[in-house]
Amino acid sequence: MATVFDCSVSTELLAGMRNARGALSRGELVVFPTDTVYGIAADAFSPAAVHKLLDAKGRTRQSPPPVLVSSPAMLGALVEEVTPQVTALVEAFWPGALTIVLNVQPSLAWDLGETGGSVAVRMPHNDLALELLTETGPLAVSSANLTGNPPALTAADAREMLGDSVDVYLDGGVDVVGGTASTIVDARGLTEDGGELVVLRHGDISIEDLAAVIPLATVR
Repeated sequence: MATVFDCSVSTELLAGMRNARGALSRGELVVFPTDTVYGIAADAFSPAAVHKLLDAKGRTRQSPPPVLVSSPAMLGALVEEVTPQVTALVEAFWPGALTIVLNVQPSLAWDLGETGGSVAVRMPHNDLALELLTETGPLAVSSANLTGNPPALTAADAREMLGDSVDVYLDGGVDVVGGTASTIVDARGLTEDGGELVVLRHGDISIEDLAAVIPLATVR
């Protein structure tokens, strides 16, 4: 049976965070607010938990979830290389609505689905999300909705769609998410001298914003 915690109440916030950590460590799913929409999260290093996340949304392994982190340093531990151009993007837009696709660190023991050796990483601009990520480490997080439905902008929206497939709902309120999806970019083509950045999904951050930060690269 899913439990909902009202995180505007300090006692429920503490209990909610404790229960969320416990649920994630057991391979269960948790919903919490990010800066864009509410997200459904699983332990990124538990293949069974990631599979449960995909099942809850009605997705297949061909749609692997992004990974949320609490710091730029955590990005460096997950990917093969962080070029100066990627560092510039991170410094300009993290925490915030930019998801960056890079080659995954080959030594990582995880299975997010059919990723083709890549991983999509973002640091959200939300205190509750960052606190949880600091305590748990990287989490596989996708929008908290059934595939084909609009992203959840409230915990109630998420619960209506996902129900008891989620163990813990952290309700941050109705005005904590911006409602605009993150911009997703493939940064694997960036080099120290320039290279190319490919926008895979248009979102809160525009091509013009990106190009202003990495003027040596082509952004398309």
